[in-house]
Amino acid sequence: MHICKPLLVSLGLSTALVAPAMAQDATAKNVILLITDGAGIETWRAASYYRFGGLGHEVYDDFDVQVFASTHPLTTERQPTMTDEGAVTFDPAELWNAEADSSVYEGNIADYPAYFAGYAYSRADYTDSAAAGTALASGHKTYNSALNWSNNDTRMKHIGEYAVESGRALGSISSVEWTHATPAAFLAHNRSRNNYEEIAQEITDGGLATVVMGTGHPYFNGNGERVEAPSDKDFRYVGGRDTWNRLVSGETAYKHIETRADFEALANGTLDMGGKDRLIGTAQNVKTLQFNRDGVAMGDLLENVPDLPTMTKGALNVLSQDEDGFFLMIEGGAVDWAAHANNLPRIIEEQIDFNKSVEAVVDWVEANSSWDETLVMVTTDHGNGLLEGPDSDKVAYSPVINQGAGALPLVRWHDDTHTRELVPVYAMGAGAEYLLDVAKPAPGLATYGVSEDSRVYVDNTDVFGAALHAFGLTEALD
Repeated sequence: MHICKPLLVSLGLSTALVAPAMAQDATAKNVILLITDGAGIETWRAASYYRFGGLGHEVYDDFDVQVFASTHPLTTERQPTMTDEGAVTFDPAELWNAEADSSVYEGNIADYPAYFAGYAYSRADYTDSAAAGTALASGHKTYNSALNWSNNDTRMKHIGEYAVESGRALGSISSVEWTHATPAAFLAHNRSRNNYEEIAQEITDGGLATVVMGTGHPYFNGNGERVEAPSDKDFRYVGGRDTWNRLVSGETAYKHIETRADFEALANGTLDMGGKDRLIGTAQNVKTLQFNRDGVAMGDLLENVPDLPTMTKGALNVLSQDEDGFFLMIEGGAVDWAAHANNLPRIIEEQIDFNKSVEAVVDWVEANSSWDETLVMVTTDHGNGLLEGPDSDKVAYSPVINQGAGALPLVRWHDDTHTRELVPVYAMGAGAEYLLDVAKPAPGLATYGVSEDSRVYVDNTDVFGAALHAFGLTEALD
């Protein structure tokens, strides 16, 4: 058996509340973290092939720091275990094991032969988005399903709280429900990600964030069609009927918007905030901005919702009003949904929408801030689908095959759920070097054809560390 070893290229071508934080010498006014949910490296590359006909043309390909990250959880249990027994261990070298493996993974949409021991290792002991989001937001690993909640059954502090305590504003936006696991990890705390009503109530009544955006609208289905009589279940993503009614009637601290026109007005700076300085935007879809519409192909987009770049521009317009700075998380959440469905056209569509959001952030930094005062990090929370090339059943990690701009690349799916493969991390700006300081070597990354400088990895908890360091803060202790 063989592991594919392409020519060396760059990563893009080939990566209960505790005490207040104590300040260090601050280096960054703003930190912006962009997360494409469920995207292994070949997902990033497939989108670039379709969009540009080649690699190296995305804005993050020019970032100074290009490394990888591990994403495994503390434990795959879904409730606190109160013990370290059974904790997940991780050895990146095992990912590249090209020994034949005859096991078969029984997925939700197909059965997937392992082919190689490294593939089987990648599919074992993977994180969910709640534990991964918690690691990115709090700097601590935990059990699957937990939102800033420890395996010892205690509440953990997330980066949004540190930002607000330091005088900065907080924003969290997504292409999926604003109470879904990843956006909620930067806003709330709960023993289970599935307690959507409790999460929404903490967000709306707690008032920690300045900007929250996503989907979850109870009066619109996945096709963006009006629902005249939604059930109680349809209100779960927005806190239940009572919380929703208070939100839309202006009885909370937040201005609420939902139409595409209002999101666009926010993006171009013409929205009337009605005297409020906080905003929740619930796009008119109960599920995702676009992925859940009928069909499986690209195109024929719903017209009643904004895209993620528009939401990004709007969030930046509001958050930048805080003279002390801000923390903003932007998630391309439906990339993960497309991976679960093994839907190549729509995963590319969703990844391109995310990449355009990265471009909007870079444009904002260069027009309204600077790389000396803003840190931008771009990553994913975990892999999903183990997307590889068409020959990857014969040659381990054989890459996707480019068919030119506007044409779907040739691929093979090896899974329909999450993986613990090493995932790309790109960083630029104030404090980005922190990731290089904590990185560890992973020679097997040469398999991806990345440069020698990029054959290193951090843990997902180090993304929190980079943000805290950039802000000039230290982690609070119990």
